Amino acid sequence: MVPEINYWAVVLATLSSMAVGAIWYARPVFGNRWANLARVDMDRGGSAVMPLIVTLIVSFVSAWVLAGASTIAWHFYGGSYLMSALFTALILWAGFTAARFITHDAFEGRPSTLTIINIAHELVTFVVMGIIIGVWPPAGTV
Repeated sequence: MVPEINYWAVVLATLSSMAVGAIWYARPVFGNRWANLARVDMDRGGSAVMPLIVTLIVSFVSAWVLAGASTIAWHFYGGSYLMSALFTALILWAGFTAARFITHDAFEGRPSTLTIINIAHELVTFVVMGIIIGVWPPAGTV
């Protein structure tokens, strides 16, 4: 069985991921602190086209998986589609994204502040995606 997915919500959630990242990693927000901790030279020049394309693709995959998992959760638990999407977003973030970031960063010896900045960004990204997917369920599901 393939879960019902609203692809317009997935596209909007994908774009929201890009917007959240642009704001989160802007210099006045967390950009300067992140760059210092990650040892990234934000003034190095060069093209950001490939990283942006990669980010767009993986954001789409994340939104698509979240949309499908949200529908499966809604079918299983019932209730509010929005709550199913938000709960699914939190569980996927905690179980996969945050857990993997923490593990990799610990082995790489990265500063815990950097880990917190990055996993908090992912949390906000997943919550925003969950809200978008949750308020715009697939036709015929709710």
